[in-house]
Amino acid sequence: MQNIVNIETVSDYLDMRKMEVLHPLLGIVDFDQVPLEGKTGNRPDAIHFKCYAIFLKDAKGCKLKYGGKSYDYDEGTLVFVGPGQTIELGNYDADFIPKGYAVLFHPDLLLGTGLGKKIHNYSFFSYSSNEALHLSAKERKVILSLIDKIQFELDQSLDKYSKKLMVSNLELFLDYCTRFYDRQFLTRENVHKGALEKFDILLSDYFLSNKAQKEGLPSVGYFANQLHLSPNYFGDLIKKETGKSALDYIQSKIIDMAKEKIFDPDKSISEIAYELGFKYPQHFSRLFKNKVGHSPNQYRNLN
Repeated sequence: MQNIVNIETVSDYLDMRKMEVLHPLLGIVDFDQVPLEGKTGNRPDAIHFKCYAIFLKDAKGCKLKYGGKSYDYDEGTLVFVGPGQTIELGNYDADFIPKGYAVLFHPDLLLGTGLGKKIHNYSFFSYSSNEALHLSAKERKVILSLIDKIQFELDQSLDKYSKKLMVSNLELFLDYCTRFYDRQFLTRENVHKGALEKFDILLSDYFLSNKAQKEGLPSVGYFANQLHLSPNYFGDLIKKETGKSALDYIQSKIIDMAKEKIFDPDKSISEIAYELGFKYPQHFSRLFKNKVGHSPNQYRNLN
């Protein structure tokens, strides 16, 4: 049976690592400071989190893999975990010792703050571990400086400024991570273009086969799964590459296919709708008019 550890609070994780709890809703673990028992005493098969966790995994001296190819950076990797997610572990080397940092914060820390209102915009908390953020040496320095600032606040006596400064530094940390992910999307342009080309092929095949009639309209999650990407990462990738959301991109393809079919006078609008995977023809007509400016029948008559 799997050994699954449930991390309900920040304190749960700090206790597992044998570290002092300085704040009930926010904690930092520097693995260089963790006693040996906290590093090796409990090696679970999986950890389920009820709080946010960010891990800076130091991997100096080894080449990282990204998109099936060696990555350019090896100074460190940031992995993000959101509440309700489980990370699977295992295949430990006999002499494995964790190295790096962990930053954990509970959703309650964000209540009543600006970060609380925008936390869901940081879609990388739903990325898979193979979509981690790989840092350059300069980026790593920025991240470490922000970890130092958060740690500084944790080391102070609590006052009326504590929460504001902790959350502000967390927000700055996450904003820098957003910038660095944008850089990663650009520097991995060839890998991402390959994924986009595969997406186009999968999208065309979906409609040219009978899959749409059998399974309905394709979802973003379907194509993300086909490309072995998490839906959020896939969506962000498509947005960066095309300027459109993945859903908009799919809908544009549907409209292109619909325009071709509309020129066949032997097909009714309802038949076209069903062929494209719509359960109800009126939903197809509504989407078509929204995207084209004319109803399917009007478009047919105009052309």
